[in-house]
Formats: sequence, C-alpha cells, structure tokens
Amino acid sequence: MRVLTLAASLDRGQSYNPTSSDAYAERMEITSACLRELIAASPPLPTSLEALDGEWELIFTNVRHGIFRSSPFFLAIQEAYANAGVPEKAELFFKLHELQTCSFGISKIGRVAQTIDSSSGMLYSEFDTNLLSLTALPLIGFWKLLPTFGGCVITASSAALSGDRIEMEVEYTTSRPVPGLSGLRPLPGDFGKKIADLIWSLKVPVGFVWKLLPWNKGAPTCSVKLVYFDGDMRIVEDVSGELFVYTRPVAPRPLAQKIAEVEGK
Repeated sequence: MRVLTLAASLDRGQSYNPTSSDAYAERMEITSACLRELIAASPPLPTSLEALDGEWELIFTNVRHGIFRSSPFFLAIQEAYANAGVPEKAELFFKLHELQTCSFGISKIGRVAQTIDSSSGMLYSEFDTNLLSLTALPLIGFWKLLPTFGGCVITASSAALSGDRIEMEVEYTTSRPVPGLSGLRPLPGDFGKKIADLIWSLKVPVGFVWKLLPWNKGAPTCSVKLVYFDGDMRIVEDVSGELFVYTRPVAPRPLAQKIAEVEGK
C-alpha cells in the first residue's frame, strides 16, 4: 500500500524530473527505499515465462527522463551504449528525446503496459501518447486551438526467462488507435481513411534496420532482472539499477484477444 500510494502521488514517477528541478526528489528516494524493502521480501521467483503471461500495467518507475524507457526499444539503446563503454551517452539521448517530445505540453504519455505470451515467446510493450492535449491561449481564450490526437505505440520483442532475467530482442514497432482518442487522419474522405489505416498497420522492422547502422553491433537485444513477483505485482531492474513496477490490470482482456489486437488480426 505504501508503494501504491507513493506511485500515485508521484504520477508513476513522472512528477520527479531532474531535467527541470529537484522537486519531489526526497519522495522519490522514499519510494525507492520502499521498493528495496519489498524486493527483499519477495516470494520465490518463477522459473518459467508462463507465470508472467498476460497483461501488466506500469504503475511506477524511478528511472529518469521518461517512463517510455520501459520499452525494450529504449532498453536496447541503453544496453548498446553500455556495451560500447559510454553509458552516459544513453542518458543524454533519453534527456534529448524527452525534451523534444514533451516540451510545451505537446505530448503526454498515457497508459504504459506490457503483454507477455509465453506460448509464442513474445513480449509486447505499449504506451499511449496524446498529442496537443493542451493547446489553449492563457488569459485570452478557454477553447482548444487544435484537436487532441494520438495513438498507442507498440514494440514487439521475442522474450525468454533465463534464470532471473527476461531476455528480449526487438523485432518491430507498430501503432494502434486508442478508443476515444482521435487517430491520424492526414487527408479527408475515404482516401484519407485508407492512408490512415495503412499507417496504423505499418510495422517498422527495427531488428533489420538496427543491424544496418554501423555503430550498432549485433541485434537490438536487452534484458531486465526480475527482482520481485507475487502473481499480481512484478518488479524488474534494468542494467543501470533503475526499477520498473508492474501490476495486473483490474479488468484484463483475455490473452488471445489482446494478442490479436496487437498483431492486428
């Protein structure tokens, strides 16, 4: 309950942002300490990926520069820099990405989740993004100048549980509409709808493109250490020791339905 309360008060960890200020730094330290206490009291960890099957929602992370870093895509970037002996460049990359995408309220991250399917050995990471959510002119008007739109960004990775580590290799990224949120409509009419449907169904082969870049060595791989699991909550740790806390959704969708939605079937 202490962890859940602190996570809620810190907006999943987003309230503490060292890029802008040290506000809530002490509260973040208290939350991290609570997590370490919880980890020390963890029940026995699972030995198969099957125990982790289903949906998981991110409720807290003490990572800096954006909760988007829970995605295997960004974890792979972090590990690539670490393997090259320049981990500080990863932090600079994440800081610049946060500044470019979240400045002036242009972008806001909504639900962040993962779906694990042990039968196919896949992990689907997703986060909802809202664009132009706040576009009024203060003191002049109280109406929105531009409509809010966005969608769900999905990263599909192969996954396997090896000891206490979840090992992943990024395969592709794609996107899906979010119910209630205006999607991408670059052009009006039926033609615009066809273009939008094509964009939603587009799969970017990250694994293939990654190997073509000269500064990347090998495939886009990453891993996180499973440090706590009780069936309803799990905590993982990245290579820099930062923590990501996931819980089961209150009303999860059936696994087969969720996979079909992600895969666009």
